[in-house]
Amino acid sequence: MKNHDTIATRLAQILNKFNSGERLSIENLVEEFGVTKRTIQRDLNERLSYLPIKKENNLYYLEEYYLGKLNFNDMKNFAALSGIRELFPTLQDDFLKNILDNTINQAYMVKGHNYEDLSNKTDTFLQIESAILNHKAIKFTYKDKHREIKPYKLINSKGIWYLAGVEDDTLKTFSFNKITKLSTTDIKFEVDNKVIETIKDEDNIWFSSKQIEVVLNVDKSVAGYFSRRDILPNQTIVKELSDGGLLVSTKVAFDEEILKLVRYWIPNVKIVSPTYLQEKLENGLKEYLK
Repeated sequence: MKNHDTIATRLAQILNKFNSGERLSIENLVEEFGVTKRTIQRDLNERLSYLPIKKENNLYYLEEYYLGKLNFNDMKNFAALSGIRELFPTLQDDFLKNILDNTINQAYMVKGHNYEDLSNKTDTFLQIESAILNHKAIKFTYKDKHREIKPYKLINSKGIWYLAGVEDDTLKTFSFNKITKLSTTDIKFEVDNKVIETIKDEDNIWFSSKQIEVVLNVDKSVAGYFSRRDILPNQTIVKELSDGGLLVSTKVAFDEEILKLVRYWIPNVKIVSPTYLQEKLENGLKEYLK
């Protein structure tokens, strides 16, 4: 819970700065709160995306018409709503009620992903958490196969919980809800810092030693979405095109990972390279149309 309290505290302080009319840079926020650039970007682009935040000359600020509208409790409670509820399944209902029972709920409607209900698996969640903190291997059944894993991180991605762990010297990801017959062993393992760094540095939850670099052409009609936040894993804007479009690069672990994303953005995103992926996409659509 402590880590999630920290998220809410940081968001409340950022909100206070915005509410006071300050213009904030990502670099200064990284230095002040001692977190990564990616964390601050997520704060601004996702956790606080419900507010009218503008960006100008790499500085973020709250639109003038909104300045001073939030009181201290509003900021504290909104930060808690933004940073904790979707992350921590064991959050107590009475605490949540206190958050919701406030004027903040009259001003905002938070719409996002539908988050997994893990209320019936709290014990399993906490057991894995304990094994991670104590560096103990765990055993469980996954897809009808018995596994012995060195657990490293519980990761929430788009509302779904996953376990990142090492099996047979390979970093793998397991869907939390599919884990059954869990038990903690007495086998202690030494934490590999390279594994920790891989997990932290990867935007994607599906880890692979071989990644595919993909370049996409993004039409000007949707370029703004890709400029405001990372739509793709490991996204980098390569070039702004003269027609207002973008060339964007991404790195993925397997073909389908990028193909499903491009399908969502058809006809406004096209794969430039590798060419076999665009051909694979088109052939799949032809088969579907048949």
